[in-house]
Formats: sequence, C-alpha cells, structure tokens
Amino acid sequence: MDYKLITTMIFQAAGGLGLFLLGMRYMSDGVQSVAGGRLRKLIGSVTNNRLSGLAVGILFTCLVQSSSITTVMTVGLVNSGVMTLFQSLGIIMGANIGTTITGWILVLKIGKYGLPMLGFASFFYLFSKNEKFRFIGMIIMGIGMIFFGLELMKDGFKPMRSLPEFVAWFSLFEADSYFGVLKLAFIGCILTFIVQSSSATLAITMSLASTGVIHFESAAALVLGENIGTTITAFLASLGATTNAKRAAYAHIIFNVIGVLWITAVFRIYIDIIKGFLGTDPNTMLMVDNHETFPFIIAGIAIVHTGFNVTNTALFIPFVAYFEKLLLWLAPDKEVAGKVYTTHLDPMIIDTPLIAIDNAHIEIVKMGRIATRMMTNLKDAIGGETLNEKSATKVFHKEEILDGLQNEVSVFLTELLSSGLPHEITIEARQQLRIADEYESISDYIEKILKLHLRLRDNNMKLPAEELQAISSLHDDTLAYMELITNAYAQKQKQVISRAHTLSEAINHKVRKTRTHHIERLSHQKIEPLITMAYTDMINDYRRVKDHTLNIAEALAGEK
Repeated sequence: MDYKLITTMIFQAAGGLGLFLLGMRYMSDGVQSVAGGRLRKLIGSVTNNRLSGLAVGILFTCLVQSSSITTVMTVGLVNSGVMTLFQSLGIIMGANIGTTITGWILVLKIGKYGLPMLGFASFFYLFSKNEKFRFIGMIIMGIGMIFFGLELMKDGFKPMRSLPEFVAWFSLFEADSYFGVLKLAFIGCILTFIVQSSSATLAITMSLASTGVIHFESAAALVLGENIGTTITAFLASLGATTNAKRAAYAHIIFNVIGVLWITAVFRIYIDIIKGFLGTDPNTMLMVDNHETFPFIIAGIAIVHTGFNVTNTALFIPFVAYFEKLLLWLAPDKEVAGKVYTTHLDPMIIDTPLIAIDNAHIEIVKMGRIATRMMTNLKDAIGGETLNEKSATKVFHKEEILDGLQNEVSVFLTELLSSGLPHEITIEARQQLRIADEYESISDYIEKILKLHLRLRDNNMKLPAEELQAISSLHDDTLAYMELITNAYAQKQKQVISRAHTLSEAINHKVRKTRTHHIERLSHQKIEPLITMAYTDMINDYRRVKDHTLNIAEALAGEK
C-alpha cells in the first residue's frame, strides 16, 4: 500500500472539506448581514397558513445555505414562544427543499474559478471601508471557498481508483439490494452527524461519484441517509428546551426518517425514473469521459436530492394538522420544576443573529411591561387605608422576575456580541444590554418605594393625607411616562425622544415643587422625622424611576 499517496489524499480531501465548510459559513454570515432586514421580514411573514411557512423555509434556507441553521433557529423560535408548533412545521419541511440548492450550485462547472474568486473577493473583504461591500466580498469569498474546496476534495479522492484496497472496501457498499441501500443510507447519516453539515457530506458524495470511486446508485443512497443525519443538529439543540421545541425537533426527524423509509422501499423504481429523466445511465457516461461528464453525474445526484425532498414534502404538507396532533401525543406537556422565568433566549439561535436580536428585543419589551405592572401593583398596595399585602407580594415577585430576566438577557447578548456581528447589529445589541439594565434598575427603585411604606407601617405610621395625595399624583405621572417610553421602544419609535425630554422636565418640576411644599409645611406643622425621611426618599425614588426611563428613550434614539 502506498502510504505516501494515502497521506497526500487524506490531507487534500480534509483541506478541501475544511475550506468548503468555512466557505459555507462565510457565505451564510455574509448573506445574513447584507440581507438582514429582508430576512427579518421573511420570518415575520410566517402565518398559520402551511404554504407560507413552507415558502419561508425554502427561501430562508436558500439564502443562508444551511437547513441546520434554519431548523435550529426554528426550534429556538418555538422554544421562545415567538412561533407556534404548527407554524414551525411548514418551515422545517421547506428547509429540506431549500437545502437542495447547494447541490445545484455544485452542478455549475466553475470549480476552476473558485480560487480567483476567493482571491479577488478577499481584497474587498480586507480593505473596503464600506461595511456592505465588505460583506458582499465575504459572500463571494465564501462561494470561492466552496468551489475551490470541492475541487480539492475531488482531486484528493481521485487516487482512490488506483488503490485496490479502497476499491475492494467500497465494493462492500453497493446499492444492489434493499439492505445495501439501507446500509449506505446509514453511512450517509453517520457521516453527516459527524461533519454536522449535510451540504458538506453532499459535496463529499458528489466528489466520490465524479471521480468514479462510487457508483451513481451508491451516491443516491448516501444522499438519502444524509437527510436523516442533518436532523441530529436540531435534536441536540432541543435538549433542555421546552416541550414545544422538542416537538419541532421530533418533527424534523420523523419527516426525514419516514421519507427515507418509503423511498428506500421503491429505490430501484426511483433511480430508474431519475435515469429516464437524465436520458442515460450516469455510470456509463462517467466511464466514457470522466472529466467531461462531471457536471452530468453531479446533476443526477442533485436531482435525486431535490426529487426526494420535494416529493416527501408534497406527501406531508396536506397532513400538517394531523402531524401536529401526533407530535402533541408523542411529547405531552410536562410541569416544569423550579423557578422558570418568562424568557427562553437559547444559544441555539445565536447562529442567526438577526433572529437573536429580534428575540432579545421581544424579551426586553416584556421587561418593560412587567415594570409598568409593578407600578400598578405598587399603587394598589399603597393606595388604600391599609397596605394591601397581596399587591405588595406581587411587586416583590415581579422584581424577582425582572432580576432573572435581566440576567438571562445579559448572558444571551454577551454571547451574541462575542460571535462577530455586523456593525448595525452590534450597536443594537449594546443598546439592548443597556435598556435591560435600565428596566432592572427601575424595578429596584419601585421595590424601594414599597419598602419605605412598609417601614412606616412597621413603626405604626403612615403618610399624612396631603403627602399621600402628592405621592399618588407623582406616581401616576411616572407610570404614564414609563408606558409612553416602553410602547415607543416596543415599536422602535426613535422620535419619542423629543416628548420624552419635555415630560421629563415636567416631572422634575413636580418633584421640586412637592419637596418644597413639604419643607414649608414643616415650619408650621409637626411631622415625624421618619415620615419626612421616607417621604423625601420616595420623591427621589420616583425621580430615579423617571431618569432611568429617560435613559431608555435616549438609548433608543441613539443619543447615549
């Protein structure tokens, strides 16, 4: 055995695979950066219409060039409650069709242009000061890496035909029987699980077939197994997620496993249909002139891949509602033990930063809503003759929830920022970190106001009627201010900043007037020092709540 030849072959094939995978990542990241707004609108267009979900799944996967990213993102959206299980099913099926675009890209006979594409695009990526041009350069650079990596793999696998040991080993895996097809499908599944990219294993399969190492039928069987292997990524992402997210991952597995089972049962018929469509046997064409027929046999494999996923989706799509019921039965709802906060920002969606940043925005809006409800509960707690214990408990509970939310959001955004983001998303992520912190600070001051009332009660004291009325008026103005800014943040209305500054000054004026009036009362009326201290602290705390709310408006407007 020629070990030197084998070593060269392994190194070249491994290098080609690595370059291919890196190219896929660069192209995906570049597309997400350049087409960010469009991708957001695309996900937002998903409705309960199964065909809309299917179309979104196809388009999104075609753009990001990874069914794994699409399905993992979908599991994350279901886990966070942004998308329902029913909506996710169409996207998952569409992702299986969308991923077949990779095979058709590889059909293009432009492998020799991969290296110059990579070289010229790298200049744009490295030296362009325009961020959009940089990411366009990244896309072209990724495409160049894909084609050059494929050429390296193809050249790396060529020597296999001259090594009897490899020929003998591959002869053990022929799609000449039902079990032979299943065996090859299993190998394709395991290979995809190891590489974590069905596009990469598809490229390997096409390289082996184009160099004559494996027959067309064997390549087709491998491709079928690769469809199952790609489901492992979403399954791993669902571990530790909500029950609904698990159902989405199970849907991906069941869809592909059932599809592979039925198509392997009619494998010979399916291959004959493909050969009939091509007009000849790809194996015969390969033997005539390998170099010239490379696109021909690759096209045959691409047709096998696309035909399987389109047909399987056509069979499943009418029964989406029944499919959902099956998943609900397979994974029933379970009670969750321990404290669970209302956010589910999973690291699994960080690979799609556009979706991740939108999810974080939703959770921060949720923080704002909880903070405003805290203010309502505070008014209920202190507004009567005696302190309302039930409302007071709600204030403390919501403060605990906001602490948990702020912690989860901060961890999520910190991980997102460390993943290498476009400038626009980096700015938004930093803004979100600040706003989450502002809402948590607001909750601290609301809780502090309640504790001041509790302290007075514990000392058998309460605010005089005039002071209580002044606090109530200040409370109402501050609550209205919070609701205005939170609604503006929810709708991303930056122009609210002008009104925010005007109302801020109005509240500041009321704070000064309220404090001055109380001091004047002290000159002709005796008031307990503890009441005065608590009262002035409450006034200051309401002003702090207003200040942190103004900070949110300024962050939204990009002023700070």
